[in-house]
Amino acid sequence: MSRLFDFGNLVLNENMKIYRRARVWIMWGLMILAVAAVSGIAYASSTNTPSMWQMLSIETIVMMPLVSIFAVIVAADIVAGEFTAGTIKLLLIRPWSRSKILLSKYAATLLFGFFSMALLYAALLLVNIIFFGYEKGVKAAEVFGATDPAMSAWSYFNQSFIMQFISLIVTVTLAFMISSVFRSGALAIGLSLFVVLMGKTLGQLFGLIDRKWVDYVLFQHLDLTRYIGMGSSGTSDGMTLGFSLAVLAGYYVIFMALSWFVFTRRDVAA
Repeated sequence: MSRLFDFGNLVLNENMKIYRRARVWIMWGLMILAVAAVSGIAYASSTNTPSMWQMLSIETIVMMPLVSIFAVIVAADIVAGEFTAGTIKLLLIRPWSRSKILLSKYAATLLFGFFSMALLYAALLLVNIIFFGYEKGVKAAEVFGATDPAMSAWSYFNQSFIMQFISLIVTVTLAFMISSVFRSGALAIGLSLFVVLMGKTLGQLFGLIDRKWVDYVLFQHLDLTRYIGMGSSGTSDGMTLGFSLAVLAGYYVIFMALSWFVFTRRDVAA
C-alpha cells in the first residue's frame, strides 16, 4: 500500500510540473476559444443555421488533431526537458527506481491527454448547445455519414472520442519514446506531429501498394473511427477493428520497451 502511495506522489509531482506551466493553460484556452469562435461565426454568418450535430461533426474533425498536438508537446518535453534543464541527475538520486520515475512521467502524460480530450468533449457539447440548441433523436447517418442507419448521433459521437483516444495513446507513446531515447524534445515533437498531420494521408498512400507487409504499417491503423458502426464485418480493404487494435498494440509494446530499455540504462553523466 505504501508503494502505491509513493507512486501516486510521483505521478502527482509530475502533474504539478505539467500544470504549473502557463503553456498548458494557454493551449486549453486556445482550444475552447477556437470551438467558440467556429460555432459563433457559423451561427452569425449562416443563412440556414446548422444544427448542433452538424457543427459537432465538423468541429470534431478539426479540433481532434489539435488535442493530439498539445499532448505530443507535453510528451516530448516531459523526459527530454529534464536532460535539457539539467534536472535529470537531481531526479535520479532520489530513492525511486528509474522504472518508477519513467512510469510516473508516462502516467502523467496520458492523464494530460485524457483531460484534454474530456475538456474538448465538454466544450464541444456545451458551446454548440448554447448556440444551436439541443436536438434529440438524430441518427449518425444524417450528420456523421455512418453506415449503420440505426446508430444514434450520440452513440457515434461517444465512440468517436473513444477511438480517437486510443490513437492518441499510440501517438503520445511514440513522442514519449523519442523523447526518452534521443533526449530531444524538438525531434520528438517534429516526428510525432508528422504522424499526427500526415498519418491519414500516408495511410491512404500505403493502401495503394498491393503488398501484404503494408497491412502492418502504423499509418494504416491510426484512424479507428472508420470502424464505427461496422461491427466485425470490417472495411472494404479487408481490415477489421480487432486487427488494427492488435497492430497498434504491437507498436505500443515496441515503443514502451525502447523507452524503458534506454532510460533505465542511460549514463546520465554522458
